Amino acid sequence: MTLEALLARPYHPPGFRQRRAWNWVSIGLLYASYYMCRYNFRFATPGMIAEFHFTTSQITDMLAIWSLAYGTGQLINGLLTDRIGGRASLLIGAIGTIAINLIFGFASLAGTFTTFSLIWLLNGYLQSFGCPGMVKINAAWFARQERGTFSGIFGLMIQLGQVAISFLAPLILAGFTFFAFSVPSGEWRWLFRIPPFFTAIAAIFMYFAAKPTPDEAGFPGAIQDEIDNSEGVTVSLMESFRTIFTHPLVWFYAIAYACTGAVRSSSDQIAILYFQDQLGFDMKTNIPNAARRTLELMPLVAVAGSFLSGWISDRFFKGHRSPVAMSLYIIEAMVIAVAAVILLQGHVGPTAGGIILGCTILILISFTANSTHSIVGSAAPMDIGGKKMAGFAAGVIDSFQYYGAAISLALTGRVLEVTKAQYGYTFWFVIMSAFGVFGALAMNHVRKLHNLHRNSPTGNPRIKSS
Repeated sequence: MTLEALLARPYHPPGFRQRRAWNWVSIGLLYASYYMCRYNFRFATPGMIAEFHFTTSQITDMLAIWSLAYGTGQLINGLLTDRIGGRASLLIGAIGTIAINLIFGFASLAGTFTTFSLIWLLNGYLQSFGCPGMVKINAAWFARQERGTFSGIFGLMIQLGQVAISFLAPLILAGFTFFAFSVPSGEWRWLFRIPPFFTAIAAIFMYFAAKPTPDEAGFPGAIQDEIDNSEGVTVSLMESFRTIFTHPLVWFYAIAYACTGAVRSSSDQIAILYFQDQLGFDMKTNIPNAARRTLELMPLVAVAGSFLSGWISDRFFKGHRSPVAMSLYIIEAMVIAVAAVILLQGHVGPTAGGIILGCTILILISFTANSTHSIVGSAAPMDIGGKKMAGFAAGVIDSFQYYGAAISLALTGRVLEVTKAQYGYTFWFVIMSAFGVFGALAMNHVRKLHNLHRNSPTGNPRIKSS
C-alpha cells in the first residue's frame, strides 16, 4: 500500500473498531430479519396459486404493490428518519413487520386478491422504515473512505436473512413436529407465522446494543463528517428535504437504482415460479436440493459482488461510485442477454444439464445485479447526505429501487402469461437485460457530471464531494 493510501485511511481511537462492529452487527441482524419477513412470500406463491388459483400476473402484482408501498414509504420515512433518528426508525419498522406478517399468516384465510394485496402493501410500507434507519446510523459511524467496503461487508449481514429463509422455508413446507406441536406438509401460512419471532429477538438485541453515533458510545469526534461535522445527527424536515431533493446527483443515482431493483427483485421473487415452470420442480412441499442450494447461493454471491464493488470504489476511485457502477451495469446487461439466448435455444429445462445451466444463470445474475447494491444504494446516500441527511438521501435513492421493481414485476407477469407457453422464461431475461442498459446510461451521466465539476475550479462543491 502506498504512503498516500495509508495517510488517506482514517485514524480511529483504541476500542472504536470493536464497538463499531458490535453496533453494525446488531443493526445488520435486525435488517436481516426484515428480509426473512419479506422473502417468505416467494416461497408461499406456489401454494397460494394451487389453493386460490391466482394467475402469474396476480402474484407479480402483489409483489409490485409491495414494492410501490415500500418505495413510497422510503420517501416519507427517509425524511422522517432524519428527524427521529435511525434507531427509532428501525424499531418502528420491526414492530410493524412482526405485526403484519402474523396478520398475513392468519387473515389470509379470507383468500382474496384484495386481502393479500392490502396486507402485503402494509408490510411494504412498514418495512420501509428499515433502510433509512440503517443507512443513517452507519453514516455516523463510517468515514467516506470506508463506506464502500463496509457497505459490502454489511451486505453480508443483510443477505443472511435471505439465506436463512431459503433454509427455513423448505423445512416449514415439508412439515415438522416439535413435541406436541405439529405443522402439516405444504402449509404455507406458517411461513408468515414463524419468521416474525426472529425479528422480535433481533429488535430487542439492537435496542440494547446499537448507538446512533460514536459520541453516544463514548468516542466523541471519532468520525469527521465531510458534509456537516457539527454536533448531532438530526435536522429539521424542511432542511433535509430542501438539501437532498435539490442535490444535483441524487436523481441520477435514483434512476440507476431503479434498474438495480428491477433486476434484483425480479430475479429474487420470480425464481420460485421459474423453478416450477421452466425446470419442472415441485416447489409446494418437496423443494429439490438444486433449488434450495441455488436460493442459498444467490444471496452469498450477491454479498461477494457487493463487497468487491465497494472495495474497488474505495481503493481505486477514492470513494467515487459512478465509474464502477457503470461498468457493472454493462456487465450485468451482457450476462442476462446471453442467458436469454440460451433459454431461447432450449438449453434450459427439466434435464440434468438444463437444470444445472438454469440454476447457474440465476446465480450469475444475482452476482451482477447485486454488485451495484452497496455502492449505489448504501454508500452513495451516505456520501450525499452525511450523518444528518443520509436518511432522506437513502429514502429517495432506495425508493426508486422499488419503483423499478414494481414496473419490472408487473410487466414481467403480463409478458410471461403471453409468451411462456412458447418461449418459457426467455422474455423475463430480455426485460432484465434492458434495465441493465438503462442503469449504465444513468451512471454514465453521473460520471460525466462528476468529472466536469471535479476538474473545474468553479465546479459545484456538492458534486465534487459526492
